[in-house]
Amino acid sequence: MSLRKTGIFSGSFNPIHIGHLALANWLCEYEDLSEIWFVVTPQSPLKTHAPLPDAAWRLEMARKATAGYPRFVVSDFEFALPQPSYTSHTLAELRLAFPDRLFHLIIGADNWAVFDRWKNSEQIIRSFPILVYPRPGYEAVIPAGCSTVRLVQAPLIEISSAFIRGAMAEGKDVRFFLPEAIREMYAGREAR
Repeated sequence: MSLRKTGIFSGSFNPIHIGHLALANWLCEYEDLSEIWFVVTPQSPLKTHAPLPDAAWRLEMARKATAGYPRFVVSDFEFALPQPSYTSHTLAELRLAFPDRLFHLIIGADNWAVFDRWKNSEQIIRSFPILVYPRPGYEAVIPAGCSTVRLVQAPLIEISSAFIRGAMAEGKDVRFFLPEAIREMYAGREAR
């Protein structure tokens, strides 16, 4: 049986933006992934200092942003797992729940730079393929002989959720950084 190659793109997606979508699209088309799962994280263990909007609202944002593209799946899988969400636990549970898939972890070079701080990082490296995409200001160094980790040559996208949140807080017009459905969600939220 051939396993379906599934990329796991996990994050808070606060907000999901065109950079996330363009990268995921590139990975589907150029890295031979059948699909990308956007796994919305209720709370990241490395970002406990930052309050997040409601997880269900961020999940809905991700669903609206990815609607209509059949190779993107939005997942609330971590919602039922103990919090905070540890990637090693999520990947192990995904493998048990979906034995027909070969999960590839997708992370940025910024996360790769601190990957040794992730819980069970060595176990993840041994057990799952990892695709590391470029991030501004970070050089991803893959240890020699590490066959499960690969730096992909995805376009460098200098957009972050933090930048978008900051720009919106300053009243900047960021309409082309966010899918239209996400801009509408924000507008509806502010109108309340």
